[in-house]
Amino acid sequence: MEIILYVIAGFLGGGVLSYFMWDKALHSKKRKIVTEAEAEGEVIKKDKILQAKEKFLQMKSDHEEYIAEKNSKVNAFEAKLKQRETGLNQRREELNRSIKDFETSKHEVEVIRDNLTTQLELLEKRENEVESLHKQQVERLELLSGLSADEAKAQLVESLKNEAKTEAMSTINEIMEEAKLSANKEAKKIVVKTIQRVATETAIENSVTIFHIESDEIKGRIIGREGRNIRALEAATGVEIIVDDTPEAIVLSGFDPVRREIARLALHQLVTDGRIHPARIEEVVEKVRKQVEEEIIETGKRTTIDLGVHGLHPELIRMIGKMKYRSSYGQNLLQHSREVANLCAIMATELGLNAKAAKRAGLLHDIGKVPDDEPELPHAVLGMKLAERFKEKPDICNAIGAHHDEVEMTSLLSPIVQVCDAISGARPGARREVVESYIKRLKTLEDLALSYPGVLKTYAIQAGRELRVIVGSDKISDKDSEQLSFDIAKRIQDEMTYPGQIKITVIREIRAISYAK
Repeated sequence: MEIILYVIAGFLGGGVLSYFMWDKALHSKKRKIVTEAEAEGEVIKKDKILQAKEKFLQMKSDHEEYIAEKNSKVNAFEAKLKQRETGLNQRREELNRSIKDFETSKHEVEVIRDNLTTQLELLEKRENEVESLHKQQVERLELLSGLSADEAKAQLVESLKNEAKTEAMSTINEIMEEAKLSANKEAKKIVVKTIQRVATETAIENSVTIFHIESDEIKGRIIGREGRNIRALEAATGVEIIVDDTPEAIVLSGFDPVRREIARLALHQLVTDGRIHPARIEEVVEKVRKQVEEEIIETGKRTTIDLGVHGLHPELIRMIGKMKYRSSYGQNLLQHSREVANLCAIMATELGLNAKAAKRAGLLHDIGKVPDDEPELPHAVLGMKLAERFKEKPDICNAIGAHHDEVEMTSLLSPIVQVCDAISGARPGARREVVESYIKRLKTLEDLALSYPGVLKTYAIQAGRELRVIVGSDKISDKDSEQLSFDIAKRIQDEMTYPGQIKITVIREIRAISYAK
């Protein structure tokens, strides 16, 4: 029991002691927290005070800058006002000086005006005196000459007018003669230069092609059994094949050079291959026809590249290539067109015109001879329509259509193409005709001129390019000679067909003959 009491007493004593010790520690901790809080408050207070001081200093600095800026603006404005005031003072002084000068000038003007008034009065008096003297002299001259002043003036004017007309006509004739001489000289120079700068070989073509073979044994194989091979070849190509006694040669006859070329190439392949029968013939002819068509297009492209003519329609390029197998009076059409294109370019350069457009027109001028359709139209008009269809420029189309005077010329390219076409066709050996038709044409020319009254003799010279007509001097006057030359030329144009152009020269001469005995 005592032990229990001691234990309880010990627990109670320990609890009381523990309470007092805990309370003392708690008070010590409270004091420490308060001390730390007071120290932290002091630090915060000092920081706030420092921030407030810094903000105050910053605001003070900004305010001082603002005040300084305002002061500088005010000073600048004051300086500007002073400068303006100085300028106004200067202008005021200048204005005062101008007013003084104006007043002085006004006074001087008044003095000058008074002087001028006086001089005008003197001039009027002298003018009246001169008029009276002039009237007296005119009256005296009228009495002496017996003519009035108006009549004398009319005679003088008429005399001066006649003299002026005479001098004017003389001057005009001199200028016209000089202009004709200069124009002819320059034109000849340009044409000669153009011809000299283009040298082209001429080639003569006809309507037959000679196909050479190695031996006459091949002729039998080409003819075939009962002639079936040659009939199949003629049916496939549209060309007449003549196998005669000519050694080592077969003649291909046809008006279309393209067909003749297809037949020649087909025969060459058949003879080289050795297999000649109707089925093989049709196969080879079709294959060669495609090859020729490709060659035509390639020739057209190569021609345009060589001449520097770009932007042509593909169909026009094909027609240009087809010119290789066309001829005009024996002259190869492609070679003729290339020559005309070069001539046109050179002549246009000499005249200061567009050489590229002239070359384009020269290349296309005979394009109407290539198509087989619309044969009733002249080739120049047909070529113009083709060029219009394929979007060529109007001056190019007009040059194509007008190079044989079938369409009115509206551009400077047209006469150039016409002249160059004539130059190319008139080269010796460039063109040819069958002898019979040539002789017949010359005879028709002479007979046509002889049908006119007053014509004594006619001579067709220079291969029919010039017709000289000799007339009687007692039957036809000089004026009638010019009319006769025009009438013959017009009739030849209407009734005859000929290459190039024909010059008609009417000769009228007077011969005075006497004999010394």
